[in-house]
Amino acid sequence: MPPGITTLAADAPTLSAANTGFMLICSAMVMLMTPGLAFFYGGMVRVKSTLNMLMMSFISLGIVTILWVLYGFSLAFGADVGSVIGWSSDFVGLSGIGVTELWDVYTIPTYVFAVFQLMFAVLTPALISGALADRVKFTSWALFVALWVTVVYFPVAHWVWGAGGWLFELGVIDFAGGTAVHINAGAAALGVILVIGKRVGFKKDPMRPHSLPLVMLGAALLWFGWFGFNAGSWLGNDDGVGAVMFVNTQVATGAAVLGWLAYEKIRHGSFTTLGAASGAVAGLVAITPAGGAVSPLGAIAIGVIAGVLCAMAVGLKYKFGYDDSLDVVGVHLVGGVIGSLLVGFFATGGVQSDVKGLFYGGGLDQLGKQAVGVFAVLAYSLVVSAILAFLLDKTLGMRVSEDDEISGIDQVEHAETAYDFSGAGGGAATRTTPPAPGATAAPTNKKVDA
Repeated sequence: MPPGITTLAADAPTLSAANTGFMLICSAMVMLMTPGLAFFYGGMVRVKSTLNMLMMSFISLGIVTILWVLYGFSLAFGADVGSVIGWSSDFVGLSGIGVTELWDVYTIPTYVFAVFQLMFAVLTPALISGALADRVKFTSWALFVALWVTVVYFPVAHWVWGAGGWLFELGVIDFAGGTAVHINAGAAALGVILVIGKRVGFKKDPMRPHSLPLVMLGAALLWFGWFGFNAGSWLGNDDGVGAVMFVNTQVATGAAVLGWLAYEKIRHGSFTTLGAASGAVAGLVAITPAGGAVSPLGAIAIGVIAGVLCAMAVGLKYKFGYDDSLDVVGVHLVGGVIGSLLVGFFATGGVQSDVKGLFYGGGLDQLGKQAVGVFAVLAYSLVVSAILAFLLDKTLGMRVSEDDEISGIDQVEHAETAYDFSGAGGGAATRTTPPAPGATAAPTNKKVDA
C-alpha cells in the first residue's frame, strides 16, 4: 500500500470518478482470485477431495466478509492503538462512514477502500487451505478461518499497512501483501500442519492431481486477478506507479514460469503443466511486495530467483517430513520471503519512494527493515496459528477419521461427489475383474482409489 502523505487543507483531495471506477474493477478482480484459487487447488487434489477443496476457499467469501464488516475493517485500519491494532467505532458495521467520505488523503471513497481490502482478507485464509487438503473437518476449518482472521490477519494488516502500525512506521516496504498475505498464510499453513499431522499414505501412495486443466484454469484466473491485486494497491492511477506495478507483475510472472520450468527440466527431465502453473504463482507471490520499488529488469531477476528457489523448496516437505499437501509453504511462504527480502537489493529509489536497495547504492538499511518485517510476521503467524489448531483439535477435533479420509472427504463432509459417472455405466467408480480363462467364478468389483 502507498505510504501516508501529508496534505494541506487547501490541497485536500476530491473524489475522482476515474480512480473510484478503477478501484471497484480492481476489487472485483481480487474477488475473482478466491474462486480461481479454489479451481487451482481443486485440480491438484484427488477426485475424492475436489469439492472439499473448492469449499474451503468459497467459505472464506462468506465468513470473512461478515467479520470484516462487523469489526475487521476497524481492527485493521481504524485509529492506531499501541502500534499493534486499530479501532474506530465509525468503522464497526461500516455504520459511521459517509457515502462520499474519502479514504485518508486519497481520491476514492472509504467504502471503496474497505471493499478492496476486504478481498485481500478473504483470499488470505483461503491460501492456507491448500496445505490441509484431504483431512480437515469442514466445521473446524470454518471456525479456524473466523478465529485466524480475527487474531492474526487483522492485526498483521494493521502492522504492515495501517497508519501507526509498527512495521509501517519502521519503513517496511510491502506494496501489496508479501508479508501480510503470503508469508502470513504460508507460516500459518506450516503451523497448522505441524499440529494436525500427515495424510494417510503420505510418501507411500500416489497423490497426483486429478485435473491439470482445472489447475491451469485456476492459475490463469489468479494471474488475471493479480493485476487488480497489485496495480490496485496504489489506490489510484494518477502518477504512473500503478502502471509500473502492472508491468512488473506480468514480467516477474513470466520470468518465474521460465525459471521453474528450467529447474524442472534439469532436475527431473520434463516441462510439466503443473510446474508452469506453480511457477506463475511463485512469480506473482514474489513480485507482490516488491513490484512498486523495482524496475522491470529487477522484476525479471525476482521472477527467475523465485521460480527456481520455490521449485526447490516444494521438495523440502519430503526431506523434513511435514505434509504440505499443495505446496503452500514452498510457494507462498518461500515466495513471500524472497520477494520481501529482495526489495532490499533491487529497490531503485525511483518508483513508489526514494528508498534504494543495496544494488542501487542504498546499503543494507532497507534489507534490515525488510528482514524484521519478514520474520516478525512469520513467527507471529506460525505460533498463533499452531495454537489455534491445537485448541480446535483438542475440542472439536480438526481431522476426519482415518476411514473417512480413505473413503473420501467429499462424500463424508458434503454428501456430494465432484463427478457423476452414473450415466457412463459406473465404469469410473468400479473396475470389473473378469475371471481367468476357464474359470466359472463371477466377476468381482474392486474399488478404485481416486
